Amino acid sequence: MLNIALYGPPGAGKGTQSQWLVKKYNLTYISTGEILREEIAAGTKLGLLAKDIIEKGGLVSDEIIVQIIENKIKKNPEANGFLFDGFPRTTVQCYILEGLLIKLNTSLTCMLSLEVPEEEVFRRLRERAKTANRKDDNDEVIKVRLREYYEKTVPVAKYYQDKNIYYAVDGIGAIEDIQERLVKAIEKSLENRWMNIVLLGYPGSGKGTQAKKMAEKYNLVYISTGKMLREEIKKGTEIGKLAKPYIDKGTIAPDEFAIKLIQEKMQSNQNTKGFIFKGFPRTIVQAYIIDGMLSRLDSGITAAIEIKVPPLVAVKRLALRSKTDKSRLYDMSTELIVERLEEYKNKTKLARDYYEKKGLLRVVDGEGTIEEVFERLCFELDKAQRLVF
Repeated sequence: MLNIALYGPPGAGKGTQSQWLVKKYNLTYISTGEILREEIAAGTKLGLLAKDIIEKGGLVSDEIIVQIIENKIKKNPEANGFLFDGFPRTTVQCYILEGLLIKLNTSLTCMLSLEVPEEEVFRRLRERAKTANRKDDNDEVIKVRLREYYEKTVPVAKYYQDKNIYYAVDGIGAIEDIQERLVKAIEKSLENRWMNIVLLGYPGSGKGTQAKKMAEKYNLVYISTGKMLREEIKKGTEIGKLAKPYIDKGTIAPDEFAIKLIQEKMQSNQNTKGFIFKGFPRTIVQAYIIDGMLSRLDSGITAAIEIKVPPLVAVKRLALRSKTDKSRLYDMSTELIVERLEEYKNKTKLARDYYEKKGLLRVVDGEGTIEEVFERLCFELDKAQRLVF
């Protein structure tokens, strides 16, 4: 997901740029003031509670604000992400937002700060006072609003600077020029994030071949649990001995084996641009496990790509592989091949559906030459990187 916090002093043009960013990236716009008014107008429990506090001259608590934001997020599951306007306003709210986004299995992509000199802010707001008859756009009020903005923004900006996701954007110039700068900042923030891909598909769909090619092209670390377990078997390790019966049959080994090996691989490759997972997750539980592992590293799954081939094609490919030096023990038995296809259909489908519900699933035709399939995969991966759906 693309989640942006947009900042800027009064008159910086946040309203104009927010509307454009929301439309360009299919984001849900979240302004605490706006959603508070929506809740109050709708007469919801939270809205009535907030209304009572406001009418008594109090400030709406962070507890109420975060519940209202969470409700807004949950009502927009189809969004590619969220644009937060004026939130978080304090470092406490920074932590609140981070926790909320973790709960939703995502994180803040970047904080974009529209930088406009004070004299330009005064000029714009004075002009707005004339054209829009805004009585609050007088010099005294502007000074108070600016002082409040800078006092609150400095610690918030420092919080996101420390996380390397703060981007100052020049807010002077034509609207189109500012938009171009915003896009460049967003693209820069996405470049700094890991790209983590889950490759799904029947045994024989070509996942191994394509995963290696994709890892090389996109500079990703290739993680194949099957390959790692076979290496453990070859070395005669304790995990290898325990995993051998499962690997020989091509069935799912206990999760603790894969978890240990994946953790070691990830910990030894933290300077990578991301990971491509083949053969894991194969169950819904394993999908949760991968999410947990990546969240500990402030990351998540970018896309799950299913290489789709008919079952008969998969059977034919595995039968052909059984006649090569790349054959596996489970390729030699038609019965085992069919069992593995059934296992994918019955167990891995739940993981597939999990990614589909999260809007992360992309399906690619797996028939044709290796290069033809690879081209289709790269097309989908490039779209995922640019957050184009």
